[in-house]
Amino acid sequence: MRLATIDLSFHHAAAGLVMATLARHGVAVEEWRRPHEAAFELLADGTADALCAAWLPGSHGKYFEPLAEHFEGISVMYTPYALWGVPDYVPAERVSSVADLTRLDVVARMTKRIQGIGPGAGISRFSREIMEAYGLEQYGYRFENGSLADCVNAFEQAVAEKRWVVVPLWQPQYLHATHRIRELHEPNGLLRGRDEATLIIRKSTLEQLPVSAADALRRLSPGNADITQLDRWIACEGMTPLQAGERYLQRGVAD
Repeated sequence: MRLATIDLSFHHAAAGLVMATLARHGVAVEEWRRPHEAAFELLADGTADALCAAWLPGSHGKYFEPLAEHFEGISVMYTPYALWGVPDYVPAERVSSVADLTRLDVVARMTKRIQGIGPGAGISRFSREIMEAYGLEQYGYRFENGSLADCVNAFEQAVAEKRWVVVPLWQPQYLHATHRIRELHEPNGLLRGRDEATLIIRKSTLEQLPVSAADALRRLSPGNADITQLDRWIACEGMTPLQAGERYLQRGVAD
């Protein structure tokens, strides 16, 4: 089977679990890693048979809807959501919501660069909307796209220096296992709420899988906390996604 994986660490983690599961049933997997839009293009042009995992309906719905009739969502692996957060040492009585970023005492303390990831990610699209809706640029804030490493490094450097900083993030993500991050309230729905991270497979491919393999994939539902753990094993312990997936399965948490 040919698997398209969105090229971010927690997507690698979920894909590693899928590959480890299929390996148990004798199914070889060829993985293609691409940025968000390009990963769905692999489905559209027939290069890939499956994608792990589409965040539906909010973050990735616009990429998947034109293809949906040819695919089946066979399992919801976790329930992700986008967020803006701050380190917990930033006082909650000063910063508890996105609107608080415009308070003059907060503006004076907060790092003005809000470092995001690639432009096609849902959190990046939502962050640009937040910047406009709250007029944050007029207070000196700027949202910048970059790699996952750019986002993580900017946050961890700020934490090391005990600077006030906003991180445009999501659950699940391994930073939540290594840092205490407080989510900011955003009452206008610009972060879209929870999605369902869905393993999608081409219907014709699904028909060709061993029944045992398809059944095992349908039972994959590790949830946010377990995907965060897999992501931490990969990012912090140096495991490959496949090794992390195998370790997870060996613990007897999933079949």
